[in-house]
Amino acid sequence: MSWIVLHFIGIISYAASGAFVALEAEYSFVGVYALGLTTAFGGGIVRNLIIGVPISELWDHSIILTVLITLTFIVLLPLKWINHWKRWSLFFDSIGLASFALQGAMSAQKVFSNDLGVMVLASMFTGVGGGMIRDIIAARKPLALKEEIHAILTILCAICIWLGWNTPIQLTLIVLIVMALRMSAIRYQWRLHLPCNHKKGRKSQIRISLGRKSIEKPIYEKS
Repeated sequence: MSWIVLHFIGIISYAASGAFVALEAEYSFVGVYALGLTTAFGGGIVRNLIIGVPISELWDHSIILTVLITLTFIVLLPLKWINHWKRWSLFFDSIGLASFALQGAMSAQKVFSNDLGVMVLASMFTGVGGGMIRDIIAARKPLALKEEIHAILTILCAICIWLGWNTPIQLTLIVLIVMALRMSAIRYQWRLHLPCNHKKGRKSQIRISLGRKSIEKPIYEKS
């Protein structure tokens, strides 16, 4: 798995993720293309601005054609298939996060040798930049800002590249591990238990089953 392979995987995955978010928000086909393209290229644009690489390098005809074919395929899917595949938006988003985070770190390494700080920044903005722009346009709370796991995973990707783990087998393994951790974190709501995440007297709900009926009883957490 090389830099160009990671680039294609990330581009296709984030384009699909943006398209499914647009369909979920009931956008027109124009909105599907707009959100798909924004998600696919948003993170790369931010990364290139940070490391000083011309943005024009992103406009490769084969990459743009691949994105357009991906989005066209999704637009032409039957409605019942779309309702099924929208469940996969998290899966595609996880692939894009892992692929782009590694690609961002590798891009920074080429320009700045082995500067870990720049590699972390490039990895973070490439990995979550497109998804954040997508969520903001779709009027959703950006997952990258709600869950700490996104930043942690992009930092881990940068550290792996900094340590020289860049063989095809190692990169493939890193992508699979990042995907598994990210999907598990969202599925099981893994959070860092920081003081700022807890409010005094915060009200929550506990469900109590009574035969066929159930009621929700408010409880208050002690600080």
